[in-house]
Amino acid sequence: MRVLVTEDDEDLRVAVDASLRGAGFAVDTAIDLPQADEALSVNVYDCAVFDRILPAGDSLQYVADRRRAGWPVPVLFLTGRNTPDDRVKGLAWGDDYLGKPFAVPELVVRVRSLCRRGDTGSPPVLRHGDLELDTGRYTARRAGRPLPLTAKEFVVLERLVTAQGDPVRRDELIAVAWDELVAPNSNVLDVLIAGLRRKLGTPPVLHTLRGVGYLLR
Repeated sequence: MRVLVTEDDEDLRVAVDASLRGAGFAVDTAIDLPQADEALSVNVYDCAVFDRILPAGDSLQYVADRRRAGWPVPVLFLTGRNTPDDRVKGLAWGDDYLGKPFAVPELVVRVRSLCRRGDTGSPPVLRHGDLELDTGRYTARRAGRPLPLTAKEFVVLERLVTAQGDPVRRDELIAVAWDELVAPNSNVLDVLIAGLRRKLGTPPVLHTLRGVGYLLR
């Protein structure tokens, strides 16, 4: 899946780019609307992420103009403008609206969900055994019981579910939920896995493959 990220803040742009790439997306970036316009003229994207306020103007108007011309690509707006009125305006032309500051793993989940809207072959609800993940609503259940997952727990569990019983490496799970700056031997993943196991309950379904990573069984 290919994503265009248009963001003029360099640090944020780099962080979003790295996290999306770590989650398996192909990513192009732009710093303003002219660059975004050039990228959109030569590439096909599954989703586009726009900062609301860019050097050349409000991206909302840019997207609205493209929508009127029949442009179908799902759009996620990023913005510090987070009043109810701003959200209503954003959702009138975009498909999702994420206020700053935000957790990058949550952005990854939302981008993946938007990409799937245009891919009828990818179901919005993922299942493995008695686990069920609704990638559109960001909810999870086990045997019908709701699981109160954090954004990071959700993206890690989603990656494990999509593996369908195959092991997933530690470094891949870290890239999905954090970024490449977190070392593979960091304990952040171990802490998250421990909490995820508690929430998943019994019988145990999340297992460690020593020296490799984790799998669902």
